[in-house]
Amino acid sequence: MSHHHHEIKKIIHPEFTAINTQMDRRNFLTKSSLGLGAAALGMLMSPEKLFAANNKPKELNGLPGLPHFAAKAKRIVYLFQSGGPSQLETWDYKPKLYELYGQELPESIRKGQRLTSMSASQATFPLVPSIFKFNQHGKSGTWVSELMPYTAEMVDDLCIMKTIYTEQINHDPAITFLQTGNQLAGRPSIGAWLSYGLGSSNENLPAFIVLISKKGGGQPLYSRLWGNGFLPTEHQGVRFRSGKDPVLFLNNPENYDGEDRERMLTCLKEINQIQNSTYGDPEVNARIAQYEMAFRMQTSIPEVTDLSDEPDDIFEMYGEDSRDPGTYAANCLLARKLLEKDVKFVQLYHQGWDAHNYLPKNMRNQFQKTDQPTAALLKDLKQRGMLDDTLVIWGGEFGRTVYSQGKLTDTNYGRDHHPRCFSMWMAGAGVKPGFSYGLTDDFSYNIVENPVHVHDFHATLMHLMGIDHERLIFKHQGRRYRLTDVHGHVVNDILS
Repeated sequence: MSHHHHEIKKIIHPEFTAINTQMDRRNFLTKSSLGLGAAALGMLMSPEKLFAANNKPKELNGLPGLPHFAAKAKRIVYLFQSGGPSQLETWDYKPKLYELYGQELPESIRKGQRLTSMSASQATFPLVPSIFKFNQHGKSGTWVSELMPYTAEMVDDLCIMKTIYTEQINHDPAITFLQTGNQLAGRPSIGAWLSYGLGSSNENLPAFIVLISKKGGGQPLYSRLWGNGFLPTEHQGVRFRSGKDPVLFLNNPENYDGEDRERMLTCLKEINQIQNSTYGDPEVNARIAQYEMAFRMQTSIPEVTDLSDEPDDIFEMYGEDSRDPGTYAANCLLARKLLEKDVKFVQLYHQGWDAHNYLPKNMRNQFQKTDQPTAALLKDLKQRGMLDDTLVIWGGEFGRTVYSQGKLTDTNYGRDHHPRCFSMWMAGAGVKPGFSYGLTDDFSYNIVENPVHVHDFHATLMHLMGIDHERLIFKHQGRRYRLTDVHGHVVNDILS
């Protein structure tokens, strides 16, 4: 230890020792009894695991006893299509609608169900089939819209769920519900729960990383969507941005060589450890972990975000946009690199799917940006042998209405929000390939067979990661919380 380091310790320790001496008898007894109680309980429940976990670096550890059972998936990439892509133009083919073009939505189908304020006051609700053709693809013969020629080639790897439904009809609560299991802000996100329960598989990168397509219009995205809620803060998602600073405030300031950074962090850790032993606030340890991770990320981030060593054929597979950092295509390619490094949960957000009018033009534009790279990510993972233990998820926060919002013409129409049924797909680890699940009515308005609630989707996702969703619980302000709140069932029929 350097002379300089000793000098810092001389300055620090007397101050913090004074804090220790101020603790009264009640604090001492409270702390010691809690500690002894936890130790006794731990030994009764799992004596061999109580102290074993401390032998590994903290960042690599999840909770004792997790995973609950053998996981099919080691990692997840979730391609979130923000704004609500229409199921009628993508996966839920409804040929009978062509005979009913322009006719009024039957009351026997709507059943008085709630509409948004954007279309509830319309005088008519004319039915409109997809303007885009559907064709069958793959050995599975799955009907796919002409908007997705690249993804259509991968259809035998997809498990398409056509009967997802949500309780929320407006964007912000619906996106919050999909990402955190509750419509109200403040709950931990999916990635935060996975990081908390399972820990990390790479000590130099966060367990949960977020990528957002640049120049995304439409509904705003808030950092609370990948937040930790009431879980320790080291479990929040870390957003990577395009440009020279992928993570804000990570790089050293100009003209600073960083030589004493490690020494500074060591001293800071000692201060925080004294603070932790005094007050027992778990957030102090979270802060220590985050400082140490940030230090390691100064080396790991430039390496993993540098796509220049990718061969030309990879860029061609993902599409020309993949050479432009921050695009959806470039983020799909970066996601593959992060998954290769065993990042546990990678979340891509792509905005702009909210098509209340000009839907045909909107969806052409959106799939022009997303179809090729989505298929390329699947193909790339497959050719590297990673699709077997990686779960890929695609979908938005709700679907769209079968009736046209606004004026219906031969070439144009819009669709309002529709929470009662929409399509998502999963691929890879643990799900049936070339499989479609669930059935909606001829109007893609109500579910006829096998409904899948958002909590069922969450329960299934966690099951594939080796977690029993009813047993991953965090007690907060006197109540026990979980991602699936108080219900949710694993959709066993889609598991391979």
